[in-house]
Amino acid sequence: MKEYVIMADSTCDLTKEYREKYGITVLAGHVNTPDGKEYDVMPDWDENFTQQSFYSALKKNPAGFQTAPPSVGECAAAMEEAVKAGKGVIMLTISSGMSGAFSFANNGAKMVKEKYPDAEIALVDSLRFGPGFGLMCCYAGMLQKEGKSMEEVVAWLEENKNRFHQAGWLDDLSFVAKKGRLTHAKAFFGTLAGVKPIGEFDYNGMTTVLAKAAGAKAAYAALLVYIEKTGENLEDQVIFIAQTDRMKQAEMYKQMLIDKFHPKAVEIVDVHISCGVNVGPGLMAAYYMGRPITHGLEEEKAILEAALNKK
Repeated sequence: MKEYVIMADSTCDLTKEYREKYGITVLAGHVNTPDGKEYDVMPDWDENFTQQSFYSALKKNPAGFQTAPPSVGECAAAMEEAVKAGKGVIMLTISSGMSGAFSFANNGAKMVKEKYPDAEIALVDSLRFGPGFGLMCCYAGMLQKEGKSMEEVVAWLEENKNRFHQAGWLDDLSFVAKKGRLTHAKAFFGTLAGVKPIGEFDYNGMTTVLAKAAGAKAAYAALLVYIEKTGENLEDQVIFIAQTDRMKQAEMYKQMLIDKFHPKAVEIVDVHISCGVNVGPGLMAAYYMGRPITHGLEEEKAILEAALNKK
């Protein structure tokens, strides 16, 4: 079986620990800051940005930060290095509904194939972002470690990517709505005092608000029902919880998930700069595998609305 490399762009939010554990090569993204500087960014905090300093600066000047995915040339260079070593490449990107990263990677692959016609390069549009995308990368890495071929891993990803769920809330929707990363945003726009807008990935790789919970207590209770109804084999999974400046809430959620579902592990992960600029502060959400998400999210909306209306 031919050796192959699994690559992803920096929006996967996999830190060095996870990258090494699952064998994922991550390509750096780019950020322009309010002071006119440009940085290459990975899903790690460093001397330029800590979680606290980044989100503090983002709150003060949300329009001052701009991100970009790895360029066509950077994608091509990374792929060519693997191809020259006789390896195949699986490249996963953030949802094409949210970024041009998939297009950049596709054009990079074409450049490599022009030089190496026999190069084996497969591209996967994750239709996800952040830790949801990162969790998908971890599954790809697990399948590779199990001895699955490049073709088998790609087929599994394409068949199962719509089974990766998001279950959580975002306190302030203004960041994602302004950036066009949220569908049906107008009715929920802005900071809603005491209200927790609960979102889920949709079939087209965007995020859709399913319902509004009146406070955190109601939101937690409804989310546990939602995960129970949409998840599958949760006791065998590693669940990610993402948080952007909401560690206390994430820790509470983690314990609830452990107590109710007894998964293999629940890991709290940060949302780093490449996604954080567009998500903003206030995200607290779990990512897990379950039933395929439906077109239009009608079943998912019904589950959540029933949970919220339960007396």
